[in-house]
Amino acid sequence: MATHEGTWAYRDRFHERFARTYFRPFGDLALSSIGVGTYLGDPTDEADSAYREAIVAALESGSNVLDTAINYRHQRSERVVGAAIDDSEIGRESVFLATKGGFLPFDGERPDDPGRYIYREFVEPGIVDREELAAGQHCMAPAFIDDQLDRSLDNLGVDRVDLYYVHNPETQLQARSRADVYDLIEATFERLERRAEAGDIGAYGVATWDAFRVGPSDGSSLSLPEVIDRAERAAGAVGHESSHFEAIQLPFNAYMADAFTAAVHDGRSALEVASEHNLHVFTSASLMQGKLAREMPDRVEAELAGKTRAQRAINFARSAPAVTSALVGMGSTEHVEENLAAGTDEPIGANAFDAIFE
Repeated sequence: MATHEGTWAYRDRFHERFARTYFRPFGDLALSSIGVGTYLGDPTDEADSAYREAIVAALESGSNVLDTAINYRHQRSERVVGAAIDDSEIGRESVFLATKGGFLPFDGERPDDPGRYIYREFVEPGIVDREELAAGQHCMAPAFIDDQLDRSLDNLGVDRVDLYYVHNPETQLQARSRADVYDLIEATFERLERRAEAGDIGAYGVATWDAFRVGPSDGSSLSLPEVIDRAERAAGAVGHESSHFEAIQLPFNAYMADAFTAAVHDGRSALEVASEHNLHVFTSASLMQGKLAREMPDRVEAELAGKTRAQRAINFARSAPAVTSALVGMGSTEHVEENLAAGTDEPIGANAFDAIFE
């Protein structure tokens, strides 16, 4: 697991390569403000090899935040992350490792008959009840999350993950009422509180796409204040004074800035609520799957430091309030070198960031 001693030793080793605020606190840990995402890429041995090399390069160049999910590239991403940690000269105690559960994963490749695969692997053995499924591919039942966390630990080859996300809980709104989804979130959080107590996870959170960026009238909306309240109730149910709910992940970039601009949580944005409750924010889609490396609004780009447009886009995400780390896909060592170079520049200050949206 990531430790205070390990992550601060890592910070001390690399901090002179980067600008002053490149490393940021997560509790008593020191985390790089640029992290490695592992969502994109084909489920092939060739992509596995490139990812493995890139992750090792990132760890050995100043990025100690690795983000994955059991369904990414049909479990291949988790397995490659685990292998890369083993390959690297950087010890596990210096690496902040996050993964996610919620989508039913395939195993290595997409099966010819996905429905049959899900029935055989999950429904028939009793891991998932049909009534718990949403969109034919998502489950958030506590027992299922338990199973997925265990599988993730096996895939990664570790005995603990530092942050475990419930993955896109808004998917459940396709199958049940918002009130029922909140109840399900609370029940799952209670299970994760117990897994934290057992030492299997350091903290937990929610990774979303739409949920915290859209208004209450939208069918994908969830209230971040309500989710925070459910975490506190879950902690109380197991006898914890405070919850282990410590982070959210959501898209944030120059084209998708709703987490900062949309006051959809009782007049506050998701980033405002996160800041008020001392939640850490990890941004996904920081480069908008490469689009921002090609184009960016002029008024935004003019405020940002960075030799390349990709670096300027990364620094935009790193500049937002409450953001601990901007996650960026790095499928090659060339990507690692360019992306981490963004950390040699300071992100823009709060006033300049606010001015972009005036």
